[in-house]
Amino acid sequence: MKKEVSVKEVVESYLEKIEKQNNFYNAFITVFDKNFIDEQIKRAQKMIDSGEITPVVGLPVAVKDNINVKGYPTTCASKILSNYISPYNATVIEKLYANGAIIVGKTNLDEFAMGSSNENSFFGIVKNPLNPEWVAGGSSGGSAVAVAADMVPLSLGSDTGGSIRLPAAFCGIYGLKPTYGAVSRYGLVAYASSLDQIGPFSKYIEDISLIMQVISGYDPYDSTSSKDFNPDFLDESFNLKLAFNELKGIKIGFPSKIVEDPAVDQIIRDSVKNLISILDSNGAIIEEVEFPYMEYSIPSYYIIATSEASSNLARYDGVRYGHRNLDADDVRTMMKKSRGEGFGLEVKRRILAGTFCLSSGYYDAYYKKALQVRNVIKKDFENIFRKVDFVIMPTSPTLPWKIGEKITDPIQMYLSDVYTVAVNLAGLPSLNIPYYIHSMPVGIQIISNYFQEQKILTLSFLISQLTKN
Repeated sequence: MKKEVSVKEVVESYLEKIEKQNNFYNAFITVFDKNFIDEQIKRAQKMIDSGEITPVVGLPVAVKDNINVKGYPTTCASKILSNYISPYNATVIEKLYANGAIIVGKTNLDEFAMGSSNENSFFGIVKNPLNPEWVAGGSSGGSAVAVAADMVPLSLGSDTGGSIRLPAAFCGIYGLKPTYGAVSRYGLVAYASSLDQIGPFSKYIEDISLIMQVISGYDPYDSTSSKDFNPDFLDESFNLKLAFNELKGIKIGFPSKIVEDPAVDQIIRDSVKNLISILDSNGAIIEEVEFPYMEYSIPSYYIIATSEASSNLARYDGVRYGHRNLDADDVRTMMKKSRGEGFGLEVKRRILAGTFCLSSGYYDAYYKKALQVRNVIKKDFENIFRKVDFVIMPTSPTLPWKIGEKITDPIQMYLSDVYTVAVNLAGLPSLNIPYYIHSMPVGIQIISNYFQEQKILTLSFLISQLTKN
């Protein structure tokens, strides 16, 4: 006879894991107080007892610390916001609350979501559960590690140029970057507003569908959210609703030039080719695709992202909120010192780069051209998705590197995003799947057309069934 487990028992078991492991992995910046968690537990248990069952009721969830939770710090892992308390909830938080999820805390990240390794946090480096000497990936490293180390079953991150998919790849879990506009950004602290998107992490593809059913959909508070997307991920029993039941006839785009690039680690090349071979032998149609402008995606992305960041981060001046220098004699000096003390090195680097790209005489040469390249990349994807249903390619060209190995070389760090940023520039959905070969999880991403998240989850589910990943 099976014993029913209460919400309290489930949540407390995860909180024990957080207490035991977080000091080592540094995945959480804030773990919420007992009273707040107990309040959520009571509400969730009441929902269950009254038969009000939702996809996430009673499930512990962690959220990246650039997503607002009312009454608690939103630090963005920055000194400048280290004492900031959010006065309101993000829309995704409201949706999780309404559906009985238990939000247990806020996770670590690269400062203001700027980084690929989670080494740029004011609150310290996040360690990788696969090997504590490796970087966890960024910028949503804390959210990925919280799931990978079994501290929570689900977490939310944000993805501006790979910040969900890269840490998911490095930690061996699933991470979904939804279509731009599929999930509300209201209450997400902006890095680059035309690129940012909130998305989930989990060890199981079915759990990704559960949380996507809850957080997706139109939000009147976010003018960029889509009115045309109606989430329909689950059947009546909350199982993933499959968009198709077999691979026969499914067209998969395979960019062999990217996969065979010598800059891609051999194990990653082998993994992608192995997966393509399995899909081919199970009836999928494999078609060669090319991305002629992929090499321009990194410069285009970093020009657009830093330009938007220099504008978005201008609000942190020590006047209205955040860190303020108290020794200055005048307002101008106070702003200068507050920003100088409050921002870390990488954030300063990107603000300066963005300000330069937007400055008189350089706007046309850099920012305007980057927008033109962005449009060309979008058209590339549009042409590809007229021919195929999905594109499968590496998430990262390399396996996780050692902590400290690339931190002094920003160019090498930026190049780790070479296969992820184009998806953000085009606004497309993409899922990292953990693919095991030689007992080492390798990150492979599945990309599809706009608002085809259900098809991506379906393909991923069928892959997991075929490969027992």
